[in-house]
Amino acid sequence: MEARALWLLVVVLVLGSSSWTAAYQGLSTNLCEVSPKDRVDCGYPEITSEQCNNRGCCFDSSIPGVIWCFKPLQDTECRF
Repeated sequence: MEARALWLLVVVLVLGSSSWTAAYQGLSTNLCEVSPKDRVDCGYPEITSEQCNNRGCCFDSSIPGVIWCFKPLQDTECRF
């Protein structure tokens, strides 16, 4: 009986975590289409794309010399 209860718990946890993961959509691409000259810094030196995205910000390192981690179009402040 304990094995059955344990198996049920595992199934519930797996199903619960997979639906939670699917619910997170992240930022849509068009919210991150900010002109390089209009970008507002939302990070710090050497921030990774994952760290930047976890702050709710956009990350684009394709253009050297401009801000890589920046606020999306609709945001007015950074989330920490």
